[in-house]
Amino acid sequence: MAFAVSDELLGTFVPIAVYWLYSGLYIVLDALGTADCYRLHPKEDEETRNIPSKRTVLKGVLLQQAVQVAVSLIVFKITGDGRHDTREQPPAQVIALQFVVAMFAMDTWQYFVHRYLHTNKFLYKHVHAQHHTILVPYAFGALYSHPLEGLLMDTASGAVGFLASGMTPRTAIFFISFGAIKTVDDHCGLWLPGNVFHAVFANNSAFHNIHHQLYGNKHNFSQPFFVVWDKILGTYMPFTLQSREGGGVEARPVKHALAAHEQHKSD
Repeated sequence: MAFAVSDELLGTFVPIAVYWLYSGLYIVLDALGTADCYRLHPKEDEETRNIPSKRTVLKGVLLQQAVQVAVSLIVFKITGDGRHDTREQPPAQVIALQFVVAMFAMDTWQYFVHRYLHTNKFLYKHVHAQHHTILVPYAFGALYSHPLEGLLMDTASGAVGFLASGMTPRTAIFFISFGAIKTVDDHCGLWLPGNVFHAVFANNSAFHNIHHQLYGNKHNFSQPFFVVWDKILGTYMPFTLQSREGGGVEARPVKHALAAHEQHKSD
């Protein structure tokens, strides 16, 4: 008897595998030291500026993923949606349109939830601040956050994208996996030449690195694809990339953006 795994279950576990496989590429680059000249921060800053150890971050990410899997399995059990899906896939152009709709829907959800986690002092202190204990981002720390934030931001936004686009569970496997890759890349802490994400998306590792700095804490909330809502609602902090003395590159906010940030603090 053939063992069939539903697309819904694959959509739960495949993105986790993809997350660690893609993170593993950056771990290898780090171990080889071949990407040090493309770092957005000096290598030693990962140890001196970040509060949690990498061991703590590893356990935190695994905990969040375990919680998300548990929630998904409970939902499948209650709704019966863990069964094998037999619907046919739509034409390629329809799938492409569904991807775009899902990306915008996910971005919209994440922008407003993310921004609220910053503006609500209670939620920031007790939930979102955990993610910002990493001032110098690195790949596998992308999902280091409070489990509640993981449900509100990652699990819920994936569901919103899935429902808004009308994609099939099979398409969702690829979409959620793509989102996992993009999230890891945004937190990789590197500005690698030839990185297709940097060429296609203004929302990239340098953009998100600005947000992880103290001066960018109230800016660049968008993730993981576009920067539309930041630009529309005035939270976009423009930046330039400059070579750093001693090697690597640095994302620096442009002067007028930093001046506006300082003025906002004084007000």
